[in-house]
Amino acid sequence: MGYTTLWKRLSPRQLSIAIQTFSLISIFFEGYDQGVMGGVNSAPRYVQEVGIGLPDGTITSTVHEGGIVSVYYLGCIFGCFAGGWAADRIGRINGLFIAAFFALIGGALQAATQSSDFIIVARVITGIGTGALTGITPVLVSEVSTASHRGGYLGYVFIANYLGISLAYWISFGLAFVDNGYSDVRWRFLLAFQCLPALLLLAGIKMLPDSPRYLASVGRTDEAREVLTQLRGGYDENVQREFLEIVAVARESQKSSPIQFAKILGGRGGKPGHHLGRRAWLCLWLQIMASWTGITAVTAYSPTLLKQAGYTDLKQNGLAGGINTIGIIGTIISAQIVDRLGRRRCLIGGAFSLFAVNLIAASVYEGARHNPEKVSQYAPAAVTMLFLFNLFYAATWGTVAFLIPTEIWSSDMRAQGNGFGITGWAIGVGWTVLVNPIMFAQLESRTYFLFAGLNLIWMPIVYLFYPETADRSLESIDALFSTSSPFNWNMEKAYREHGDVLAEHPISDTSLESTSQSAQDQEKNTESPREVTV
Repeated sequence: MGYTTLWKRLSPRQLSIAIQTFSLISIFFEGYDQGVMGGVNSAPRYVQEVGIGLPDGTITSTVHEGGIVSVYYLGCIFGCFAGGWAADRIGRINGLFIAAFFALIGGALQAATQSSDFIIVARVITGIGTGALTGITPVLVSEVSTASHRGGYLGYVFIANYLGISLAYWISFGLAFVDNGYSDVRWRFLLAFQCLPALLLLAGIKMLPDSPRYLASVGRTDEAREVLTQLRGGYDENVQREFLEIVAVARESQKSSPIQFAKILGGRGGKPGHHLGRRAWLCLWLQIMASWTGITAVTAYSPTLLKQAGYTDLKQNGLAGGINTIGIIGTIISAQIVDRLGRRRCLIGGAFSLFAVNLIAASVYEGARHNPEKVSQYAPAAVTMLFLFNLFYAATWGTVAFLIPTEIWSSDMRAQGNGFGITGWAIGVGWTVLVNPIMFAQLESRTYFLFAGLNLIWMPIVYLFYPETADRSLESIDALFSTSSPFNWNMEKAYREHGDVLAEHPISDTSLESTSQSAQDQEKNTESPREVTV
């Protein structure tokens, strides 16, 4: 038994843990790389090295600073589409392996930065790897999960996102004591550390099997059944139905070309009647909305916000790490509620909670602005709001915004389709990271009033246009998009009428076995030498 088939020796529980472990490592890389620049930007030697400020660490070019941070997300956009396209053709596991290679090279180059141009190129390469990892990993998790636990499964995986962000801040906090913060180690080690999870992925990801849905989409139905049986611990009636649904939908699969992405956004690409354009825009805007809840301001610029609250540099770094660590608790909460409450309730309830927190935070900061002598009294309330923001976001939008795009696409282009979601994430985060320094320089903490208003807008948008996907098989979700209406209530009506996959696409195990046997007989006849009569 070779290295790539080691998974066959594992029990169903061990196999699930192995898949979840490597998924955690993949998302950890994304989280760490998202949070690392907050600490890097506060290192005086880095500020001087890339030419964005003075030797004492004072940043004089916020546009240059934001540009270096946000150019990474351009790489993410390319990576999510290229990685998704590859994953739908050569498999989820092979796609993750290639993505980890780009992540490793990009991380090493960032740590070796010699100039502004150097780190810009390095961050684009890292972004390509991160975009592919972030695009493929949730797809793999969704495709191996049961319908009733799919959200929770992905929720636990996304704990790694906050672990990565938190660790980046805590390492930055510790390194700030080396030479009083004036050392190259402070920022080079921060950037080099991301190579560790990339190396772990390269070393172990090929040990895992590919998802049964990918295998079925490329005609490898026997392997798909084997993997599904191993994952579920047997082949009972429920597993049989799940397998037949997978194969029934896979028989209609059509591989798309990269050029179709533009067509899909225009509503013209893909299979007729499947409304792929609407799915693409739902994914794109969901992630953009998530980015504009205010999360990037809290994640990347919490030290700046804490400085406005009157805290010293030491307390700023320590509290920034704590603020991001609280996201781990929020993600655990998300894993518990996302399947029970459903995706829509989590998004709408989360948006309302974030509206309230943003409004209170803005009011507290505004009070501190007008009463500078009372800053120390306002500070605890301001910090509490930052903690609550990360808790509420992680418990709702932080997971669901990555979950829905993996659910509403068919297996033949799920990884590519999820690219629209990751593109929305890259655009949203890259955009906000770029403008956040400018916004806070001009509006200061009043920016939170803007975020509060935006969260109010997101609530009716979710209510009107986003369908419920909880506790529904990935194959049956196609029925939601069989109607030309974009409104949720009409999609629910279409699901009631066409949600039974096996009724819409009749298939049985017997017919599959007959087809498989015929294929084997044909292969034998082709391989055996013909008798020649002399």
